[in-house]
Amino acid sequence: MKKKTSPGLKIISINRKASFNYFFYDLIEAGIVLRGSEIKSVRSGKINIAESYAVEKDGEIYLINSHIPIYKQASYSNHNPYDERKLLLSRKEINKLIGKINEDGLTLIPTKMYFKKGRAKIEIAIAKGKKLHDKRHAKKTKDWNREKARYFRKSS
Repeated sequence: MKKKTSPGLKIISINRKASFNYFFYDLIEAGIVLRGSEIKSVRSGKINIAESYAVEKDGEIYLINSHIPIYKQASYSNHNPYDERKLLLSRKEINKLIGKINEDGLTLIPTKMYFKKGRAKIEIAIAKGKKLHDKRHAKKTKDWNREKARYFRKSS
């Protein structure tokens, strides 16, 4: 089933592993600083945020380990695919995130990247890692829901 999205919203990349590995407490939308060759590569849809996370450096939030491949048509002015990228947040949001990270032992995980009105945005989740038994329980409920749907489909 296709999810409905609001008009003007084009999803580029979704981090599916994040919901399996983390509990989400809050979702925040942030802009992202990209160079010319990076935005061209993002517009072609070739981006991977599965293993990435965000950290605080010098009072700013940076996205680490996101992979934006090299844009073939950009010659000498190309970018580093695994470069750190600054996230655009207000000072109030940055202070809130820094407090959550330091006090509660939470982490910042990107869940999806999309274009909103032509601007590249990234959705960051304040998350806590799941333990092994939590992952087993999530898999068990997912399998049960799949079996239940299969049963109801056969019976009707």
